[in-house]
Amino acid sequence: MTKSVFPAVFAAPVLAASLLSAVPTLADDRDKRIIVTGEGEAAVSPDMAILTIAVVREAETARDALDANNQAMTAVIDAMKEDGIEARDLQTGGLSINPRYVYPNEKNEEKTPRIVGYEVGNTLTVRIRDLAKVGTVLDRSVSLGVNQGGGLTFTNDDPSEAITEARKRAVKDALDKAKTLAEAAGVKLGDIVEISEQMHQRPPMPYAGKAVRMQASAEAVPVEAGENAYQVQVNVTFELDR
Repeated sequence: MTKSVFPAVFAAPVLAASLLSAVPTLADDRDKRIIVTGEGEAAVSPDMAILTIAVVREAETARDALDANNQAMTAVIDAMKEDGIEARDLQTGGLSINPRYVYPNEKNEEKTPRIVGYEVGNTLTVRIRDLAKVGTVLDRSVSLGVNQGGGLTFTNDDPSEAITEARKRAVKDALDKAKTLAEAAGVKLGDIVEISEQMHQRPPMPYAGKAVRMQASAEAVPVEAGENAYQVQVNVTFELDR
């Protein structure tokens, strides 16, 4: 009985000592690393435009305002389809019906707010895949009754190729930075132990030309698509060899 106690008691300090001695080794391994950030960007011409327009109508009754709005928006949607825009690229963004009030003031001698009419707004989001039609579609919409909106951005239906290229450039940038830092520090790069990424798209510049005033013109609204830039940032962790 007494012989078995001493080995157990003796083993506990040995085990604790071995665990403690392993901790600095792990910490040293973590210290022998370098983390660098690489950035890459790729630009590509847009192949799709997203247009947001609205029809707003006013009348004495909500029914009359809604009927007038429906008539104008139906004409706009029919014209879009005639221009080759598919139903899947047309989406109603919101419908609002709001009363219009006259509020008390010294001139009108009103004692309480009074409803004098109603306003109905209907918003439509349109994806235009043929960029050559953007100006014509916008101008025709205004002629048919669109009187608010005009938000226009250019984007890409499938930006995967540009994103892949941006990733490659970001990784290359990280490798170049790591090599420069390692040479300056007099060490050698080891294996890559971790890579993480963040992707950003530079916000496209919204078009804000004459179209936002919603006045029909004799010619199509001039627009320029420019380019979209996709940015990728990577964090790469390397082991260091002495």
